[in-house]
Amino acid sequence: MTELDSLDRRLISLLREDGRASVSKLAQTLGVSRATVQSRLDRLVKSGTILGFTLRTHGNTEKRIRAIALIEVEGHSTAAVIRSMRGIPETRSLHTTNGAWDLIAEIEAGDLPEFDRILRELRSIEGVLNSETSILLQSLC
Repeated sequence: MTELDSLDRRLISLLREDGRASVSKLAQTLGVSRATVQSRLDRLVKSGTILGFTLRTHGNTEKRIRAIALIEVEGHSTAAVIRSMRGIPETRSLHTTNGAWDLIAEIEAGDLPEFDRILRELRSIEGVLNSETSILLQSLC
């Protein structure tokens, strides 16, 4: 996995918001050249940090499986686990927390087999000791 600097993280964040954003728009927002954005994108895709670009639709357009994963991390491996989690495109948000769990991730999948694959991928990340996942059934507000 490629080591991410602040520009990489900001670029990935922008792509999470709009995976179809043009290189020109990304460059303007980040305050760098188009060539810089393109070379970063190429490197992040080649290294597997970015696995693909997705289209986001209004929640009612398609049925998706959404879940919250509570993650326990081994020792001082939180930063490495976070980097790996950012490489899972189905991770919609990731948060540090206090208490029994170290991280909370919101994940989204198209169907149960995909959801199962994501959970196996999450649980196989080096440094993940334990996880507990709850599927979100209905949004109330």
